[in-house]
Amino acid sequence: MTTHYTNQPTGQQHHQGVPQRGAANNTVSIIAIVLGVIGFLFLPIVFALAGVVLGIIAKTVRHERLSTVAIVVSAVGLVGGMILGAVLASM
Repeated sequence: MTTHYTNQPTGQQHHQGVPQRGAANNTVSIIAIVLGVIGFLFLPIVFALAGVVLGIIAKTVRHERLSTVAIVVSAVGLVGGMILGAVLASM
C-alpha cells in the first residue's frame, strides 16, 4: 500500500501566534487613546504622557493601525490639558 502526499492547500490557514503588520489587535492603541482623553481632564502630565508613550510603543513594536490616532489624541490631551489647567488656575 502506498500513500501519496501532495502540497495542495486545504483551505486552512495555520497561524503561529505572531502578530502581523497592521494586526486587528489594537489594544495598546485603544488604551493610549483613553489615557489621552483622561489626560485632557485630569493630570495631563501623568495620563496623557503615558498615552503618548503607549502610542509610540504601539507604533514601533506592535505595528498597530490605530497607533497614529493614539499618538495624536494623547499629544492633544497633553497640550490641551496643560492649557486647560492653566486657564482654570488663573480664574
